[in-house]
Amino acid sequence: MIALDTNLLVYAYLSQVPEHLAARQAIESAVQNIAGWGIAMSTLGEFWCVTTHPRCSGGPAQPAQARTFISNLLDDGNGAVWQPSPDFGQRLLQLAEDLKVTGPRIFDLQIALIAFENGATEIWSHDRNFTAVPGLKVRDPLNTAP
Repeated sequence: MIALDTNLLVYAYLSQVPEHLAARQAIESAVQNIAGWGIAMSTLGEFWCVTTHPRCSGGPAQPAQARTFISNLLDDGNGAVWQPSPDFGQRLLQLAEDLKVTGPRIFDLQIALIAFENGATEIWSHDRNFTAVPGLKVRDPLNTAP
């Protein structure tokens, strides 16, 4: 099962960025995955934060536009919005300590752990330094290098 990271959603939404077409194609590929795909709840918050921010590239999205983009994406395929488990907070903090995660990388770990807890086997991200949990493969679908 595939998890989608925030940056792919943002690139797919922002038509003026160079990664736009490749991100849309990657998401279309994930949507076709018979094992399923999903988005961590925290990914939705990050997507909203970036696309509706006043300094967003090309201008901020209106809330209805951001919501429609995500709603259409989820309606088009077998995707889900994943919730954290009841003991998520303690698991996140322990894993962050074990992996020596500091600063904003905690947000990657949060997304990765929610995805992993919900059955994801890989996460697609264009972040070359994405912090993932052991057992969750990180794949950059926009990187065409062998």
